[in-house]
Amino acid sequence: MSQPRPLTRLAVLLTAAVSALAGAVVLAPTASAHVTVSSADASAGGYGKLTFRVPNESDSASTVALRIQIPEDAAMGSLRAQPVPGWTVAMTTADLAEPLEVHGQEISSYVSVVEFRAADGGGIAPGQFQEFALSGGPFPDADQLSFPAVQSYSDGSESAWIEPTVAGQEEPERPAPVLSLTVSATTGHDVAAEEAGTETAGTEEAGTEEAAHGGSHTDDPGALALFFAILAFMTALAGVVLGVKANRRTVSS
Repeated sequence: MSQPRPLTRLAVLLTAAVSALAGAVVLAPTASAHVTVSSADASAGGYGKLTFRVPNESDSASTVALRIQIPEDAAMGSLRAQPVPGWTVAMTTADLAEPLEVHGQEISSYVSVVEFRAADGGGIAPGQFQEFALSGGPFPDADQLSFPAVQSYSDGSESAWIEPTVAGQEEPERPAPVLSLTVSATTGHDVAAEEAGTETAGTEEAGTEEAAHGGSHTDDPGALALFFAILAFMTALAGVVLGVKANRRTVSS
């Protein structure tokens, strides 16, 4: 039985590589087309706008509803929805196990579910996407918040984006939208002011110490080291000069 020629084996390998690459290119958009949440101004302890981006993954059905859950650990004292033409919005509240204190007031319930629903015959058509916005706060003191969401289609099917994303592990097939919070501008200002105050205090302390020593820098280790270095150099130079003179005397004698 004859062995495959080198060119034949090369062609088989190239074909397999091209097929794998094509498969990756085709699967990539599907894997990344999930519901996401982002914000340009949401910060821990502050207020901001949340934008949920909802792509339609179906080739034949329209997305007709989006149900967003706000877990208790992401509870906000205030939450409002931005109107979307052709869609209605409904909010469900739930009691808090531990009340929130917002601006000196105690809040015992919060908006736990926000549902956007398309009017009859409407929705997000195949190949399209829609954005839904919420505005609220104050956000909890956290780095990230998770908002599980369920996407409903006109054919009765649903996509539940509810799986948690665990650091150090691969992204799940149906990840819940995760929002990253920035450091509060107020907190950042306080930290900067504190650091500036510490630096000023250090400067004043240094000035007081210098005044106590009469403005002298003789106790500075750097100044002392420089003084001794110059002294050693002058001593060595004097030794060289004396050696040259002594040598001349010996030669002349």
